[in-house]
Amino acid sequence: MSRIGLKPINIPSGVTVTPSKDKVSVKGPKGELHQAIDPDFQIKIKEGHVVVARPTDQKRHKSLHGLYRALIANMIEGVSKGYKHQLELVGVGYKATAQANVLELSLGYSHNIFLAVPSEIKVQAVQEKGQNPTIILEGIDKQLLGQISAKLKSLRKTEPYKGKGVRFTGEYVRRKAGKAASK
Repeated sequence: MSRIGLKPINIPSGVTVTPSKDKVSVKGPKGELHQAIDPDFQIKIKEGHVVVARPTDQKRHKSLHGLYRALIANMIEGVSKGYKHQLELVGVGYKATAQANVLELSLGYSHNIFLAVPSEIKVQAVQEKGQNPTIILEGIDKQLLGQISAKLKSLRKTEPYKGKGVRFTGEYVRRKAGKAASK
C-alpha cells in the first residue's frame, strides 16, 4: 500500500496546477513544468490540495501511485521555491569557469572539459581565496538538476584515499588508510 500516494499535496499561493487526461502542468512564479502521467490515474484538486487517485489495486497502479504524487510535489516545490545544488572541486589545480551555460572544468586531466548545461539551469562558478572552487546549479526541475549534478560528479569521482574529486558541498567521504597501515 502506498502511503506516500495517499498524502495530499498542499498548493502554495501563486501556484496553479492544471491536470488533463495524460499530463499535469504546474505554473508558478519561477516557471512552468509539465509531467506526463498514466491516463488511468485521476488528479483532483480539492480545497487547495492536489490528490492523486489510483483506479485499482493492481501492482502496477500501486507502484506508480507514490511516484506520480512525488513527481507532482517536486514540480510544485520547484516552481515555487526552486532547487539549488552546490558542488565543490577538491584537488590541487582543480578549477571551474562558467560562461553562458558552458562550464569549463580543469580536473587534473591532460585537457579541459567543456560541459554544456541546459538553458533551464543557471550555473555559476565561484572561486574564493583559501576555499575549494564551487559550482552552483539552480533550477526548477529537480530531475534535470540531479542529472546534471550526477554528470559533473562522474567526471572525477571522489577517491577514498586523499578525498580528491567532485562532490556536493558538505558531503561526507569515507576515507581509507594507505598501504602503510597494512604492516
